[in-house]
Amino acid sequence: MGHSFPALVVAVTTCVISSVHGAAPPSPSPDAVASEFLNAHNQARATVRVGPLKWSELLAKAASQLVRYQRDKAVCRMANLDGIEFGGNQFWGAGVVGRWTPRMAVDSWVDNKKYYNYAKNSCMPNQKCGTYTQVVWRNSTELGCSQAWCIKEKSILIICFYNPPGNYIGERPY
Repeated sequence: MGHSFPALVVAVTTCVISSVHGAAPPSPSPDAVASEFLNAHNQARATVRVGPLKWSELLAKAASQLVRYQRDKAVCRMANLDGIEFGGNQFWGAGVVGRWTPRMAVDSWVDNKKYYNYAKNSCMPNQKCGTYTQVVWRNSTELGCSQAWCIKEKSILIICFYNPPGNYIGERPY
């Protein structure tokens, strides 16, 4: 392929809540979910004066295939994103089914901004901030995300893909 893709950084946010109710909640429309993912990303990008992302059905379909594959495994957990040609962020949350929203996942990634030192273009020691820098990566123009409720584990898995990918060593996100 000739491309050098960056190592992907994964965000894990876990919150265990003891009260769980059986089935997945009613699903909002796909357009509403896509809008929530896109709006949350673009708000974060606007704060650092980076252009907005556009929704990509191709990326959303790729994310959907991977999130469904992970959901259908014996244990629903984060995916291995090595070899994926897109940039990627993941979110896994446990607890009350229906508690997690697309905005909450994006907010958890953006929250890692507090660990990013722009002057040094690096994360603070012993911290991770690659999920944040992927959200605001200036060269990324497309976004596609998917989520799946893992009923057995009473959890949610969310994956977002970005094209072109970000987080290249030595390059600033914005």
